[in-house]
Amino acid sequence: MCGICLMLAGCDNIAESERLIYEKPEPAQRVVLLEDFTGQRCTNCPKATEVIEQLQETYGEALVAVGIHGGPLAFAGNARIIGLKTDTGDEYYNHWNLEYQPIGLVNRRTPVNYPEWAAAVKEELAKPAPLSLDGTATIEDNTIAIQIKAYGTDGTAQGKLQVWLLEDGIKTLQLMPDGSANQEYIHNHVFRTAINGTWGEDFSIKEGETVERTMTQSLESVWNREELSIVVFVYNSQGVQQAAKIKVK
Repeated sequence: MCGICLMLAGCDNIAESERLIYEKPEPAQRVVLLEDFTGQRCTNCPKATEVIEQLQETYGEALVAVGIHGGPLAFAGNARIIGLKTDTGDEYYNHWNLEYQPIGLVNRRTPVNYPEWAAAVKEELAKPAPLSLDGTATIEDNTIAIQIKAYGTDGTAQGKLQVWLLEDGIKTLQLMPDGSANQEYIHNHVFRTAINGTWGEDFSIKEGETVERTMTQSLESVWNREELSIVVFVYNSQGVQQAAKIKVK
């Protein structure tokens, strides 16, 4: 009994310096999502693209841009010309009650005109992020195998996890600001499909927790597999909490 008492007494007298101390995770770098609602028949949309290119030069990987072709100025294509419009793009355009193009959502806040994107992006980048996002995407036969890894860095983040497929380097029609039709225009970061549903899937992560998700996407013949990337983000009613872009290899 005395030996047990001594052991218990020893437990009560652990030095402060030897006790386990919780260390908060390192803050995650905020990555901002810019949804550019665009269209091949939109004469001002190339001006918005120039703004995006300038922002990407400034912020690099801290800005993820997505060109969503939907709404009245999007083009579905015909036998001669490639169209980039998607039904999902239309659904997003209508959901946000947008009335013209180009217009954008920066981290899914209030719709913003393209001359104001720079200020909106800067403001969002200054906010802390509650998690980090990363992952891999590899082509196996005719399927993209996607693995996403999230790590909670500040409190609890709850909402939806959304995963999209984008394509760069698509050469096809674009109406230009001078009214001309440019058949050699290169469209980048074009939204192709929502991999895990139009509005994503339920998601929650706590500070210090790691959450992994895996999913697959079949390749379509019109997609150039050398130019594909995955965009993943977590959002809720307060906007996008974090985003990331993953190159398909």
